[in-house]
Amino acid sequence: MRRFLLIYTYLLVGAIIQGMSMSLFLFPHSIPSGGGAGIAILLNHWFGISLGFSLWLANIFFLIFALNYFGFTWTVRTIIAVATTSTVVSILSADLSLPHINILFDIFTGSIFFGIGVGVLIRVGASSGGMAIPAVMIASYKKWSPGKVMMAINFCIFVLTSLVIDYKIVIYAIICQFISTNMIDIIYNLQIQKVKILSPYWRKK
Repeated sequence: MRRFLLIYTYLLVGAIIQGMSMSLFLFPHSIPSGGGAGIAILLNHWFGISLGFSLWLANIFFLIFALNYFGFTWTVRTIIAVATTSTVVSILSADLSLPHINILFDIFTGSIFFGIGVGVLIRVGASSGGMAIPAVMIASYKKWSPGKVMMAINFCIFVLTSLVIDYKIVIYAIICQFISTNMIDIIYNLQIQKVKILSPYWRKK
């Protein structure tokens, strides 16, 4: 029971940090933290759907496939993470308006906190959702590198977002990806007491 509570406490903390980084630092500049966030920004831009609900829509389709591919535990934890992140984004986007004086500061700060949040989620056997799900599925089927597949998918979405909203977004998004992925590696490799995790590459037999 103690380990169960610890896992889901970390899960909620990671999702909250991820949601705060997106809503307070990245989304105000329409900077996607990943492919799923890019789709959410486009849905918000085209249809006026709230960012929190758009983020949920961008993930729900892939989560259905993840249930059969990755198994029940991994999918449930990811659903909780996505739902918590979407709720945080909805609340903060609606109720808080912060001055964004320096875009580079926001990118740097948002990317660091985003990486911390995702790193925590990975350590407790969950995912931030988004394009990580189809990327791992495609990579497994084609025997390609999951990281390269995810970067290729994200890059296409970044380019589309930049064409629709602002061409500079693709540059900002790549900077965000570089900083956040390095932060994810730092968090994942920290030598602290580990809780049992389920790798995102684990597949239900």
